[in-house]
Amino acid sequence: MSWFKREKKGISTSTDEKKEAPDGLWNKCPSCKKALHSADLQESKWVCQYCNYHLRVGSKEYFHVLFDNNEFTELDENLTSGDPLHFIDSKPYTDRIIETTKKTGLKDAIRSAYGKIDGEDIVIACMDFNFIGGSMGSVVGEKIARSIDYSLKKKIPFLMISKSGGARMMEAAFSLMQMAKTSAKLALLNQAKIPYISLLTDPTTGGVTASYAMLGDINIAEPGALIGFAGPRVIKETIKKDLPKGFQTSEFVLEHGFLDFIVDRREMKAKLATFLKMMKN
Repeated sequence: MSWFKREKKGISTSTDEKKEAPDGLWNKCPSCKKALHSADLQESKWVCQYCNYHLRVGSKEYFHVLFDNNEFTELDENLTSGDPLHFIDSKPYTDRIIETTKKTGLKDAIRSAYGKIDGEDIVIACMDFNFIGGSMGSVVGEKIARSIDYSLKKKIPFLMISKSGGARMMEAAFSLMQMAKTSAKLALLNQAKIPYISLLTDPTTGGVTASYAMLGDINIAEPGALIGFAGPRVIKETIKKDLPKGFQTSEFVLEHGFLDFIVDRREMKAKLATFLKMMKN
């Protein structure tokens, strides 16, 4: 009658012998909620293998995806924000900068570097949403301007990867001035006939959308990215109407003529390399 009688003891591992899974080993897809192993996720370019959802990633991951052998030289890596307005909300702006730097390991909401994509020289500036919501402050504008200057000097294409909640309120007008500053620099790039590629990722909103993010010689986006100026809730409350299905997704923006095409992140490097070689020849 062993069917109804336990012949062996049950779980007998003592508490001291139990092992915890290391932090960061597993992730969960925000869309389908399935567990994703970090090694598999990196191999798939941080795209869910089950539902193709593009997880939000930062400059470290984009540089890994795009630069050949993840080899690049960072530009102006030590630029940090000042506090021209001595701004204080729930805490002083300077304290917020220090706290966010310690938490993320970033100096500001953007990193820029030069290297090669499939053997083609390029300068890439990539925003990081983890740094105060990827907000556009004076450092973001300055690093974009200096990246463009480097492109002009070396006569190599410039790629801007946008991921931002918009202007940084702690810098007020100093932040808004970056819209004009970066647009003027991009005009110089256009006059020199040097290609500018704008890649819009999730989310790209506010003053970033209203300036450099939409000024590319080609504007491309990742699938399902939120792209817009004001948020959907604000627009709905303003016009007092329900918004169309898929409003402000990259697919909706493409349909209405504001994008050239949408590219899966796993195919991004090959697509960009093709475009760079076409422009070169």
